[in-house]
Amino acid sequence: MRTYELPDYLVSGEGPTTVYLLHGAYGAKEYWRCTTQALNQAGYRVVAWDAPGYGTSPVPDTLSMTDMARVAGRLIGATSTGRNVVLGHSMGGMVAQKTADLFPDRVQALVLSATAHTFNHSGPEWQANFLATRVAPLTQGRAIADYAPEMLRSMMGPGAQGPAIDHVLHNVRLMNAAGFQKAIQATAAYLEEDVLSRIAAPTLCIAGELDATCPAAVMRRMAGLLKRGEYHEMKGVAHFGWAERPDEYHQVLLSFLGRTAPAY
Repeated sequence: MRTYELPDYLVSGEGPTTVYLLHGAYGAKEYWRCTTQALNQAGYRVVAWDAPGYGTSPVPDTLSMTDMARVAGRLIGATSTGRNVVLGHSMGGMVAQKTADLFPDRVQALVLSATAHTFNHSGPEWQANFLATRVAPLTQGRAIADYAPEMLRSMMGPGAQGPAIDHVLHNVRLMNAAGFQKAIQATAAYLEEDVLSRIAAPTLCIAGELDATCPAAVMRRMAGLLKRGEYHEMKGVAHFGWAERPDEYHQVLLSFLGRTAPAY
């Protein structure tokens, strides 16, 4: 990977505890708007990034999960406060795990949202389907804006609707195809199953009961592998818990933060 200093990021709120928001493969810093508001209102400072290759963050020559974690670590080092929490969703949850592994002194608490600890989590059939549904449309000449909103709908629970859902679907239309393909390649190459055993920070795992992308059973197992893992399963929810049912998601999140990384 070419030398990569800091990605594009947005800071909001003030306070001694900063929550870093790391989006998924179909995302950007803007899709966290609802969660950012909930955290700011509770007194937390928030830093939301555009991962390498997303938003206005340049597309790197090569990209791995470790590369992204090193960039995240530099971002925390440059913008940190007294206490720092990393919240990663989906791909961002993999980045969050590796960041805590590489920079344990910079991460006081961790939140893993609808993610996994390795690309091997559900076997070869799942892997093949994952790559076919995400990369194949691009190789067939379709633009992300043409197929991704419908695909994201299929990754949500029945009846998912509301402003947060609309915001996710709007932001996915703006993604950079080149950066996205690098990120998917990095996700598919992430096979470090032993990272969880090295994470000492208190960690909340939030899963969706209906999530086929990062199954609840996988996240329940992850919580058990962590030294200080907690698990919460959102019933009737799939992959985008913070958008599908914001009130429950933010209540669980703020309860965990209040016990492990208070706002003040």
